[in-house]
Amino acid sequence: MSAHLAHGLGTDPVAPDWPPLTDAEVTAVVGPARVVWRSPRPLSAAAVAERNGRRLFVKRHHVRVRSAEGLAEEHAFLRHLRGRGAPVVEVLDAVRRGVWTYEVHSAGTGTDLYRDALSWSPFRSPGHARAAGAALARLHRAAEGFDAPRRRAQPLVASFTVFAAAGDPSPRLDRYVAERPALRRALAGYPWRADTRRVLLPLHERLAPHLAGLEPLWTHNDWHASNLLWDADGDVATVLDFGMSDRTTAVHDLATAIERNAVQWLEPGFPVRTADALALLDGYRSVRPLSPAESAALPELLPLVHAEFALSEMGYFHGVTRSPENTRLAYAYYVGHAEWFTGARGRGLLDRLRERCAAAPPR
Repeated sequence: MSAHLAHGLGTDPVAPDWPPLTDAEVTAVVGPARVVWRSPRPLSAAAVAERNGRRLFVKRHHVRVRSAEGLAEEHAFLRHLRGRGAPVVEVLDAVRRGVWTYEVHSAGTGTDLYRDALSWSPFRSPGHARAAGAALARLHRAAEGFDAPRRRAQPLVASFTVFAAAGDPSPRLDRYVAERPALRRALAGYPWRADTRRVLLPLHERLAPHLAGLEPLWTHNDWHASNLLWDADGDVATVLDFGMSDRTTAVHDLATAIERNAVQWLEPGFPVRTADALALLDGYRSVRPLSPAESAALPELLPLVHAEFALSEMGYFHGVTRSPENTRLAYAYYVGHAEWFTGARGRGLLDRLRERCAAAPPR
């Protein structure tokens, strides 16, 4: 097998943190099968395998990242969505072998147009952005009625607790950090309280008046082009990868989709694809119009939507993969993305979203 490279936190491929799945390893989990593709995604090892003419998606996690119990939380959500007719993969198995936890899904229908794209790569067109927005709204419709509590503390989950209520978020942030020992140790070398007060708390003050009107909802939390399979008409055929899902709010998930797809975080200067942001919002509202509270909250939430996942990544890079450089980059992500929204380009994007949210939703 040739050397397998993974996506890093920049634009260059890097050696993977986790060894790639082997044919023998996959066979031990699913029976006689042949690996036909190995994922370059960096936070786990995953592959597509063929067994008796059927394609399966196999993913391996270290137990410090996902236990069987941790996987059961997201798998229950997937089963609910599938039962409501959402185009998500079928959960087939989850098993622990030694220090590894494996999950097996159906491979889904549609074409993986963004298979080799980096996670923060943009859509190919505003048409794809609009289709992705509409698909996200349909997923939120299907998620209604799933009332499981939020997930237990574990790495690499995009939760929404610290900035989710009015009032000073500092006690909630302290509690979040205290529940995650690896994150607490990672933050020891950074001025995180001062940076939070300086950059993130003023943004939360703008968001706070709108929070009471947001209804809790289990959401995807990693909605970007490469987690979607596409049909021949340019619509979303299958939604993939619920590893970061949790109980947040619909508008939190929509803000995540805009933040991850419309701002080119891997490019110098962070160019903005405003047309994609507006198309994604229009597509969403064509299926599920935003409430007045959601319309007001969306632009104010966008600068904060990344925060808890950035902290979760810090704990992961410090405590699991033990990478000081990636820990540093995750901290820069925690502060820097929020700070960017206070500059000219960030404010410009937020202003355009405010204007669009104030207009009537598209038909």
